[in-house]
Amino acid sequence: MNEARILVEQLAAKMLAAGTWLATAESCTGGNIAHQITLMPGSSAWFKGGVVSYTNEVKMNVLGVPSELIDSYTEVSYQVAEAMAKGARRITGADFAVSTTGIAGPTGATANDPVGTVYIGVATPSKVMSSRVVFGTDRQQNIDNFTLAALKMLLSNI
Repeated sequence: MNEARILVEQLAAKMLAAGTWLATAESCTGGNIAHQITLMPGSSAWFKGGVVSYTNEVKMNVLGVPSELIDSYTEVSYQVAEAMAKGARRITGADFAVSTTGIAGPTGATANDPVGTVYIGVATPSKVMSSRVVFGTDRQQNIDNFTLAALKMLLSNI
């Protein structure tokens, strides 16, 4: 994943220059964002850690995602991605947080969200935002693409 390494290097430079910290909250990427970050030596100077919240119970009980959001919008939604990012930022004390929730595949598609859908949340000191991206049907490729999309969104909002 050369592109991930380049993105993480850019992220590290921004975070270190600003003296800020990052956290992650990952569902469909299963910790891959945190993995890509921690492959970089010295990432402990700007990366606090992350939560792999694969189940709704962890989203709610660890990250503090309100059950009402999951009930109203499902766990694969803008609202839950934003709540996950806010929760990661809150529980770690990080300045920035990024989250992913989606459908890596090959199963799990819904009428609104096909396999390959990811919702990415970013929480900064001043705002919270999310975006939806749809890729293909290959699980590993989706996880890699979700990771890259999340890193790019994070970079554009620091």
